[in-house]
Amino acid sequence: MAKKIRLMETVLRDGQQSLIATRMPTKDMLPILHTMDQAGYSALEVWGGATFDSCIRFLNEDPWERLRSIRKEVKNTKLQMLLRGQNLLGYKNYADDVVRSFVEKSIQNGIDIIRVFDALNDTRNLQTAISATKEAGGHCQTAISYTTSDVHTVEYFTELAKEMVQIGADSICIKDMAGVLTPNTGYELVRRIKDAVDVPLEIHTHATSGISEMTYLKTAEAGADIIDTAISSFAGGTSQPATESIAMALEDMGFDTGLDLQKTEEIAEYFNPIRDRFREEGQLNPKVKDTEPKALIYQVPGGMLSNLLSQLTEQGLQDKYEDVLKEVPRVRADLGFPPLVTPLSQMVGTQALMNVITGERYKLVPSEIKDYVRGLYGHPPVPIQKEIKKLIIGEENVITVRPADFIEPQLPAFRQEISNYAKSEEDVLMYALFPIQAKDFLGRREDRFYDVPLQMVEVKIDFFENQ
Repeated sequence: MAKKIRLMETVLRDGQQSLIATRMPTKDMLPILHTMDQAGYSALEVWGGATFDSCIRFLNEDPWERLRSIRKEVKNTKLQMLLRGQNLLGYKNYADDVVRSFVEKSIQNGIDIIRVFDALNDTRNLQTAISATKEAGGHCQTAISYTTSDVHTVEYFTELAKEMVQIGADSICIKDMAGVLTPNTGYELVRRIKDAVDVPLEIHTHATSGISEMTYLKTAEAGADIIDTAISSFAGGTSQPATESIAMALEDMGFDTGLDLQKTEEIAEYFNPIRDRFREEGQLNPKVKDTEPKALIYQVPGGMLSNLLSQLTEQGLQDKYEDVLKEVPRVRADLGFPPLVTPLSQMVGTQALMNVITGERYKLVPSEIKDYVRGLYGHPPVPIQKEIKKLIIGEENVITVRPADFIEPQLPAFRQEISNYAKSEEDVLMYALFPIQAKDFLGRREDRFYDVPLQMVEVKIDFFENQ
């Protein structure tokens, strides 16, 4: 019998998030969903990540309605989302009541599989989301935020996988957000985890560094159950490898992917003109399609590379790009080798930028970095050295308990604050995560005036010109 491996399609979430900053509207998705449902994917990633924020901030869409609309069209294939643990879809920790309600409503509105990760791989920050997912009848896949350092060995990640299964994970994902998982290490890591735990193992990487296809083939040989790909229209660069190409290569190696390649061809033909439209409108920057081997040297995700260059260019300091790239691993080492994934990637990059621009390391320290050193994001992989702590937070104490333990229930206050505009618990949760954008969106939905802050406008009229 052929060896089996399944493919999870990312074009509706991570594929388009990586290439066009999650600007694809729901109307572009709906006509092809029936075909995608028949293609034989293990799941479709359709929600979570930055999709929620983008819907209300840029697209004037209700993200909950997007999910419900997709669910109506997809009858057979599981729907998957990405959740940032106790951060949900935001950038800070929320109280347990918010996490539980959000998970419950996500599943009620159509999600089958919730992939949950923590930027520090601190499993305490996953526990509420795991239990809430299972209680609501969903499948909880916990994701290992993969990174490299002297600490992040195959043994380290294998023990982490065992810990995740012990606290309730239904499956495990190796989430390689920077595209730095090399083929040989990927092979060894998959073999070790498969020997250690008896749950499905999924591999997620990005094509940024140019090695992703080789990594997928080696992890498939090692026994991975599922790999993440994007249809060719939105594949490559900072996205995932192309679904069709990977499927054909695996079939040639003797694997049964379960994919209908005629359906995937139809899917690509549908998305190609959509991709071209975004390119013509300037929303698909050609640079995101570039191969960037420096990601392997500096261990920096492709999106972080482009963001750093953009920030420096805006300030006329693009000549400092290499200096900032070299500073990133130094800052990361100072901070206990956190994985460079949201929100830690932004935080480490900003600190490296400040260190280079000011010419003095840690002369300026963002409040988020101070909170991180205080322990408010969780345990760093390696304890932060005393001299670095003192430099950043002085003699302040560092917390050792789960960060969310300090947060009192928040839902009652959120419900009260948005009561004039919210028609459902989903609306309240939208407000909880993105209060300013949600209030604006919900107010416009009501098609009536609402309390926009008063803006004073000075008007000068030249009397003689207006005679």
